[in-house]
Formats: sequence, structure tokens, C-alpha cells
Amino acid sequence: MMRYEYLGKEKLKVSVLGFGCWGFSGVYGAADPDEATRTIDSAVEAGINFFDTADIYGLGANEVFVGKVLKGRRKEIVLATKFGFIGHETGELGVCGRPDYVKAACAASLKRLATDYIDLYYLHRIDPQTPIEETVGAMAELVREGKIRFIGLSEASVESIRRARTVHPITALQSEYSLFTKGVETNILPLCGEADIGFVAFSPLGRGILSKNFQSGNSLSAEDYRRPLPRFQVENLKRNLEVIERLSRFAKAKGVSVPQIALAWVLSGGSHRVAIPGMKKIKHLKDNLGSLEISLSAAEIEELNRITAVIHGERHNTYNMKFLDS
Repeated sequence: MMRYEYLGKEKLKVSVLGFGCWGFSGVYGAADPDEATRTIDSAVEAGINFFDTADIYGLGANEVFVGKVLKGRRKEIVLATKFGFIGHETGELGVCGRPDYVKAACAASLKRLATDYIDLYYLHRIDPQTPIEETVGAMAELVREGKIRFIGLSEASVESIRRARTVHPITALQSEYSLFTKGVETNILPLCGEADIGFVAFSPLGRGILSKNFQSGNSLSAEDYRRPLPRFQVENLKRNLEVIERLSRFAKAKGVSVPQIALAWVLSGGSHRVAIPGMKKIKHLKDNLGSLEISLSAAEIEELNRITAVIHGERHNTYNMKFLDS
């Protein structure tokens, strides 16, 4: 049975297991459009109502695909997309949060998604050249115009979140969080709890390293987004897969899979928290859904934290690090 959470003071109801759509754009290896369509259909049937995309994914093609597949079911789902990156997702990138760009980006996303409104509209990354108050002010105008329903931020710092909230309520913060990436635990998660901001964990399977693909030893293609990332470099990957092996023994003893354990761990931290793993195939969807049936004791959570206490390599390379707000 699907469980649901309410994000933010505005109580946006979403399934605790959402659906990250970036993988459909080939960044983690090729995706079959027909299989992807069947996977989304099956996700909706299973009660997943929260779908996440962005205008930079596939340079807009991802939004077009998601909008097409979800057409006719708009009232059943919570549609989230993001703006802010400019350029090419696999080439030179920049970030823009200027008020005029906010409105132009929203108009373009609405057209690609073939919808009249976006449920949750995120600023993908903070623009250091534009005061966050100005960016969120423009997003607030979109709320008043009925083009978006709720405002979100992605990978924002505590300071940026606090400043943004002076302009308009922030319904959700989206940041990377998994057994392999726990940085938000220090300041971000406590702030979300204090300020009643929903937390959306992206890459809850560690960009796939906690998935069954890596457990079976699949190698990365030359085009794979992860190939230049430090954690996926040969020596770091070898040591990180040793961590996966220890997680595999833990999962086997419990009679479940590593992805299920990883998702259950992310969702074990309390209310107002959801995860949006990417799922290109129905078999991955079915496995991920199994995480909702897992209960972790305090002792098990402590053991999982001990197993993953040391991860080798940063989550981003130097190029990607420059887009993080700090």
C-alpha cells in the first residue's frame, strides 16, 4: 500500500515514493521509451502521484515526454519541474534566477509539459548573481497568476532558504540524500523540520551505486553522466563496492534487496520526507515499492550508518561543485 506525506505548511499531498524522471534522458545509460512509458503507467497504478523533471533534462525533451505520458491523468498527479540551469546539461552550464528569466522559463515548461499549471516549481540551483529574494518574488507572482501552485528550492543553503522564506512560503527543498550522501543531516534537515518545509531526497540510491545494476557489476558507458564523478573513478568505485557488499550481507540477512534497504533508510527519518528514485524499468519500480514494507529498528539504522560511515570520493567533481550553494 502506498503511503503519502504532506509537504510544507501548505500540505501538498505526495506519495512518499516519488518518481525521478531524469534517467529517461539517457544520462545513466540508454532508456527505452516504451518501457519507460509502461513504468510510469505502472507507477501511477501503484499509487505514485509525484513526478519530478526539469527543463534542463534532455534540453526540454524530458518535460515533453513526461507531459505526453501523463496526459489525461493531470488531476491524479503532482507534477514538479525545475528551472535555473542554462546551457547544455552535458556541456557548459550556467545558472540564471533573474525575474524575467523565471517567467520565461515557466512559460516554456508549461508548453512542453502540455499543462496549464505546475504543482511544484523549483529553482534548480541558486543564482549567485541574483538575490534569492528577487527570484522567489518572481516565482510568487507565478503563484498569484495560477501558473504554479507551490514553490521549491533545490540544493539551497540554510541562509538562502531563510532569505527565500521572507518572500514566500517554501513548500519543499530538494537535495541529494542517501546512505552515500548525508551532508544535509547537519543543518538542512533540522531547518526543514523547524520551518515546516518538506524534504525531497533525490538520488536516494546514490546515483545508482545502491541499485541492482551496480550489484551485478554493470560498467558505465562513455556517455554516462557518472563516469567523471569522483565516487565512480576506478579506485574509489572499487572501495565503495566493498561498502555495497557489506550492505548486501545486511540486506540478505533481512530478506530484502540493497535498494529496498537504502530507500527504507531515507524514509525512516520521520514525516514530511519523501524520496524520488529514478526508475527506467518496471522491475526496478517493483523492487523499489518493496521498500515501503520494510521497518528498520533504531539498532538497524545505527548499523547501516556504521557500514556507510566512510564513502570514497566526493559526490561531485570540481565542475559540478561550483553550482552548489554554500
